[in-house]
Amino acid sequence: MNPSPKGDFKAMREQMVETQIKARGVKDPRVLSAMLKVERHRFVPIEYQSSAYADQPLPIGEGQTISQPYIVAFMTELLELKGMEKVLEIGTGSGYQAAILAELAKEVYTIEIVEPLGISAQKLLQGLGYRNIRVKVGDGYLGWPEVSPFDAIIITCAPDHIPHPLTEQLKEGGRMVVPVGSYSQALKKIVKRSGKIESTDVLPVLFVPMTGEGVKKKN
Repeated sequence: MNPSPKGDFKAMREQMVETQIKARGVKDPRVLSAMLKVERHRFVPIEYQSSAYADQPLPIGEGQTISQPYIVAFMTELLELKGMEKVLEIGTGSGYQAAILAELAKEVYTIEIVEPLGISAQKLLQGLGYRNIRVKVGDGYLGWPEVSPFDAIIITCAPDHIPHPLTEQLKEGGRMVVPVGSYSQALKKIVKRSGKIESTDVLPVLFVPMTGEGVKKKN
């Protein structure tokens, strides 16, 4: 008889947190707890569920991917969430990152430009019981001005420049984490202080490119 898949997934998730995330320097106990709680296998196609807790990105359809668990945890930790924040995510994908954020912040607003993915993510997140996530199908480059400003913004696709509309929607003292570049990308942490943007390169990364207005406009 095969062991319980649910038990298998729980054990794999525990191993993922210990060996891929904690061991590589992510320390925030709230982030580690969220990564342990959220079931990544629910956010990937059924044919990839056995690989859901491996240290790799996976296809989710429509030419898009779900980021590797370590990168999700690392980027989330950079946001320095304490629990009462309003967070904007650009690039909903399958909804995994939004679910992690929802465990750590008060409100999560997430935008997906690929309509089938946005609709699917919304249904999945609602089905999992998340009531503090709002999903919108639209162009993430433009942000969500009617519900701004945001305490934190995370972008899970790569523009070739820092999107000005998003820095405008960042609250004073707010943090943004974004991969920037075309062929060579750098993950940047941005902090807004006295109306000015302070940007720090954190590490090299590789994300799917941002589409929509982000392709056409530069600061």
